[in-house]
Amino acid sequence: MTPSSSPSSSSSSPTSSPASSPTPSTPPTAARHTARAHSFNAAAAQYAANRPSYPPALLDAVEDLAGRSLKGARAADVGAGTGISTGLMHSRGADVLAVEPGPGMAAEFRRVHPGIPIVRGSGDALPLATASMDFLTYAQSWHWTEPSRSVPEALRVLRPGGALALWWNTEALDVPWIEAAARRAEAFLRQDPAVRIDGSAARSLAADPGGGLDFDHRQVRWSRRVPIDTRLANVGSHSQFLVLGEEAIGAFFAEERNHLLQAFPDGFVEETYVVELLVAIRS
Repeated sequence: MTPSSSPSSSSSSPTSSPASSPTPSTPPTAARHTARAHSFNAAAAQYAANRPSYPPALLDAVEDLAGRSLKGARAADVGAGTGISTGLMHSRGADVLAVEPGPGMAAEFRRVHPGIPIVRGSGDALPLATASMDFLTYAQSWHWTEPSRSVPEALRVLRPGGALALWWNTEALDVPWIEAAARRAEAFLRQDPAVRIDGSAARSLAADPGGGLDFDHRQVRWSRRVPIDTRLANVGSHSQFLVLGEEAIGAFFAEERNHLLQAFPDGFVEETYVVELLVAIRS
């Protein structure tokens, strides 16, 4: 069974606007970006069942850097995907609204979180009123936006003193087996490890190349113990693999299963993550 044939866990999805299929005149890079953005919709259940969640310490850090509690705050979770982060904020007492561009992800969100409102929309053109939010959050989704549009939109929607919070679950590459698995995936995908974003300054620059936001940075380390099948389905739910199709990735994941079973004969792995968090306050 390859990852694309099994269910998965919830995090966040792309916030680029829904677009028509790329035409032959679409630049290759833009076409690949669009294809990857839309790939999540067909794999929403896989994404929801296998993607990692976030630890309570992450939302503690968001509140600390924002200088206010989520409880009672008006919040919008953009690129909400299947609703991992939205659900966590709702449980904290936030009055949270989800914004999601993808129909497949939005349908899965409604199934999992029927009591939380969701609207279709893009981080580059938010369907939200000016100065209406105390928190604007992007969990695993800011990189699907175009900062020249999403930064002004975030500043428009936030109230004075409101917080823009961006975060990503990144694998802890100081764990030997995780680093080895990352190297195998990069070799299969023909990715250059040198392009990995490393360090708070580099991540802040990538998030806002124009330098208009003053980000504070935190890291939150956590782990989860999961079956190897969950691990494989989690990895397979990433867009780089989804766009290739099940047939193309089948051999890679069969080999990856063998690598993991040799290292973890009991069939369980301890996935360790470092959540990279950026928070900027609207003046």
